[in-house]
Parts: sequence; C-alpha cells; structure tokens
Amino acid sequence: MSTAARGKRPTLPEAQKWAVRRGTLLAWWTLAYLAVDTAVLFLIKGNSQAMQAAWIQDLLGMIPPLAFLIGMRIARKRATADHPYGFAQAMDIAHLISGTALLGFGGFLLYQSAMTLLQGERPDIGMFSLLSFDIWQGWVMIAFMFITLFPPLILGRLKMKPAKLLHNKALFADAQMNKADWMAGLATIMGITGIGLGFWWADAIAAAIISLDILADGFKNLRGSLTSMVEAVPKSLGTTEPHPVPALVNMRLAELPWVREVGNRTREEGQYFHVDAYVVPHHPEQITATELMKAREICRNLHWKIKDVSLIPVTELSPLLRVDRATREDAEHSEL
Repeated sequence: MSTAARGKRPTLPEAQKWAVRRGTLLAWWTLAYLAVDTAVLFLIKGNSQAMQAAWIQDLLGMIPPLAFLIGMRIARKRATADHPYGFAQAMDIAHLISGTALLGFGGFLLYQSAMTLLQGERPDIGMFSLLSFDIWQGWVMIAFMFITLFPPLILGRLKMKPAKLLHNKALFADAQMNKADWMAGLATIMGITGIGLGFWWADAIAAAIISLDILADGFKNLRGSLTSMVEAVPKSLGTTEPHPVPALVNMRLAELPWVREVGNRTREEGQYFHVDAYVVPHHPEQITATELMKAREICRNLHWKIKDVSLIPVTELSPLLRVDRATREDAEHSEL
C-alpha cells in the first residue's frame, strides 16, 4: 500500500518554509555579489594567470546557486500522469550538472597552469598613473582579492542552516564551496605577490591551487548527486552516517502490537524520501486492510521528508533491508 497522493505538492513545516525562503534569498545574493565580483576581476586581471583562474572560478561559482534556484522551481511542480513520482529529482539533476561543469573547467585550468610552468611563460603586471604617481597594478589586484575573501565566507555560513533544515545537497555543497573560497583568494594574493618579488612561477602555481580547489568542489557535487541518482542509502548531510528518518519509520512500526519484525529500503529524490517498509506480522491471517492503511498513514506523517510510503507484509525480511531504529530526536538532530 502506498500514500501515492501524486497530484499534491508536499506540505512543508514552517521551519522548512523559512529555509526555502532564506536559501532562495541567499542564492540571489550570491549571484548579485558574483556578478559584481567577476565584472571587476575582468577589468583588473591583466596577464596574471592566478587572477584569470580566480575570475573563472567566480564565474563557475554562479552555477551552484543557479542550479539550486532552477532545481527548486522545477521540484515544486505538481506530479502528472507522465511523471507520477513528481519532479523532486530535478534537484539531483541540477546538482549533477553543476558538478560536471566544475570538474571540466577545473581540469582545463589545471592543464593550462601545468603548460605555463613547463613552457616558462612569464606574466607581466604593468603600472598605471594616478595623480602623477606610478602605481603597480598588482597592488590593486591584491587589495581587491583581500576584500573578496570575506563575502563568500559569510554567505557560506549563512547557507548552512537552511541547507541542513532542507537536507538539500545542492545548497549544502554551495555553502561548503563558499566557505572554502577564501583559500583560493589567498592563493591568488600569494601568486601576485610572487610576481612582484620576481618569482614568475608563483602565479602559475597559485592558478594550479585554485584549479585543484575547483576540481575538489566538482567532485563533491558530482558524488553527492550520483549517490541519490543511483539510489544509495540516504546519508545525513556532510557525513557517511545513514539518515535517521528511515530508522524512525522502523521504530514506529515496531511499536504496533501486530508487528513482529520490520525493515525498509529508502530511496532519495531531491530532499524527499520514498520508503518501502516491509513488516512481518505475528499473525498474518489476522491482518486487515484497515490496519495496514492506519500503519501507512502513521509512517507518512512521521516526518516532512517522507513523501511516499509503501507498506508490504512479508513472511521474512531480506538481509538487504535497513532494520536499525531511531527516535524523533535523532531525526531532528540531523537538521541542526
């Protein structure tokens, strides 16, 4: 039996509604900041490969918030006859696209940096005049990169709470990328400083460090999206621990007097779960359809992440099922 209310949108609790609004607002703030940031970087990057890499990284930084905004918009669409499971997995597809793009561009930048080192290309950062003073352009680059160390760090920290409340992998990965961006900015500053001190190779090494950071971001995004799309056991955000909500379903079903054993398998679609719960009754011949429907509704109302539940009576449990149990407090703790 299944709670297949396909034509309805899942109803979110107030905390999750707030998280959607906050996550959306922060995504737009991120895009606005990056639009200004990339425009200024384009004007001042000169021949520095580290600055060019930082510029490309910030351009690529627009992909995750765009993926979140587009994915959330599509995921909210109502289920149809052609798509009876709804569109929640659109978030995973958007996440996959952003991860693939980051990996591709990160690999290109790493190759470009390596070729610069091998060929011994020496970048040139010129001078400009201001009020009759000759100023090295590198000082402007360093000053701007220092200023841009802080906004991504702040945005990343602000995104963490809504990402965890929603259990949204795309927003969580975006927050992690923002929080780690200061390292790429610092590498850029060191590369420019190296040029000023006569170490031409410092620029290419800084660009390589930035490209490795982009590759790491791409790998995390790609891995996170694929674990959902290949229907792996759902994990809590940022950990390798199984998410407690499926175990909460086991706990609640095990409390029913007619249930002897219980296990489930759960697949993740976007930020929602589809649970197939298997129960071994004490007396199978005495189980009624009414009891099954009541048990199904109990499971469906346990947690907002449970979008659909199938309840299947069996004579024995498969060894592949999850049989662990968790409390409501465990499920709530995973959102902190």
